[in-house]
Amino acid sequence: MNKTLPRIVYAACILLFLSTLFVSPSHAYMVKYKEDFYRLYHIHYQQYPDDCIENIYWLEKAAQADFCNPLYADAKIETEKQWEKYRYLFQMHLNLKLIEQHLRLGRTYDKKVAYFYDAPWKDEYIRDLEKALACYTAGLYYWKEAQLWAEKANAASFDFLFITDQQFWEDERERIKNGTLNYGKMLEREIARVTKVRDTFLAMETKKY
Repeated sequence: MNKTLPRIVYAACILLFLSTLFVSPSHAYMVKYKEDFYRLYHIHYQQYPDDCIENIYWLEKAAQADFCNPLYADAKIETEKQWEKYRYLFQMHLNLKLIEQHLRLGRTYDKKVAYFYDAPWKDEYIRDLEKALACYTAGLYYWKEAQLWAEKANAASFDFLFITDQQFWEDERERIKNGTLNYGKMLEREIARVTKVRDTFLAMETKKY
């Protein structure tokens, strides 16, 4: 691979190559189900924008895909009630991961403060802040989705029924229920702050210092 290619072009090439493998009938493993796409999601030690975009792509595909047979689920499933709760928890978790990736992506375009000496580059900063706003606004959509799935998983019929193989998902559900996990407040705060910074840039006169 030519290392001089921009990272985003390299990522696009990888995605194109992988997509040809997934649809090829000669390939031994077909990425088809929710669990398959979720396994392609991964966190980098140092995450660049194209890494976030790649993860968002896989998570979106996972959210839209069908579940595999319960025999091959990412938890031990023995009853229909377990299977039902597993599906609710999985959808909740996918939406939470989509929020995290949009937050990471948004922060790469974010600017905390608009200084007067930034005026010569105000247009570039405004474009970046619009991208950050779009990411945070998308995060709010996924937060509402995560809340809906968490509510389903909190139904009284699931009292004393826990998917122990996915304890982290159960912890996320409980934290949403008791309010200790609230991406809504965080995202609304970030949207308000970025909007204020953007408006400060919009009000600036273009000067050269």
